[in-house]
Amino acid sequence: MEIQLFIPCFMDQLFPNTALNMIKVLERYGCTVHYNDNQTCCGQPAYNAGFRAESKDVCTKFLKDFEGEMLIVTPSASCAGFIKNYYATIYDNSSQHNVVKSVANRVVEFTDFMVNHLHVTNVGATLNATATYHDSCAAIREYKLGNEPRQLLSQVQGLQLVEMDDNTTCCGFGGTFAVKFEGISSAMADQKLDNATKTGASVIISTDVSCLMHIDGYAKRNQSNLTTMHIADVLASGW
Repeated sequence: MEIQLFIPCFMDQLFPNTALNMIKVLERYGCTVHYNDNQTCCGQPAYNAGFRAESKDVCTKFLKDFEGEMLIVTPSASCAGFIKNYYATIYDNSSQHNVVKSVANRVVEFTDFMVNHLHVTNVGATLNATATYHDSCAAIREYKLGNEPRQLLSQVQGLQLVEMDDNTTCCGFGGTFAVKFEGISSAMADQKLDNATKTGASVIISTDVSCLMHIDGYAKRNQSNLTTMHIADVLASGW
């Protein structure tokens, strides 16, 4: 299968190895991965910050960068959810209607793609650790991601997955929310870290590196032994 790859801007700048690990997994299962190195951002940060006109400029570039018919696979449920739910509003009553509809239908989050398009749940990964899983707000509320991440994690040899309390509660990141409302954001991260610690896990796994970046920063600031891993890094482990 030939696919286009969309790497979120913050992953490109801060966590490029996670993107490479996703490619590693996709290529193992026969995907020909196309990467347009002109790509930048989906437009979500500017949109959420209230810069709607500037956001539309970025979104227009995204539509151009991802022309064609191939599926667009991304390791971010947050970005995928934004494209699927907000592009139609941004381009309401626009000549871009059909283009927007096509792109929204073609964007697929990584674990959704693995399970529901490639029909793969066991990638042969090995990770000897006890872990807990964080459901990002965007994954469950915007993208409507189901049990796909847990299906994949359940097949990782050596990995014991323990559910934390309130695993669907927000971690407190929320993009610029973490900057504008630092106190609330930190309190939410503290709650998330406390629930994760109580499971006895050493690793927190999620589909969104934005959440993991926030949780990891708070954990290090508070000298916690918990580490974070994107699910693509987990699935690329041990082979």
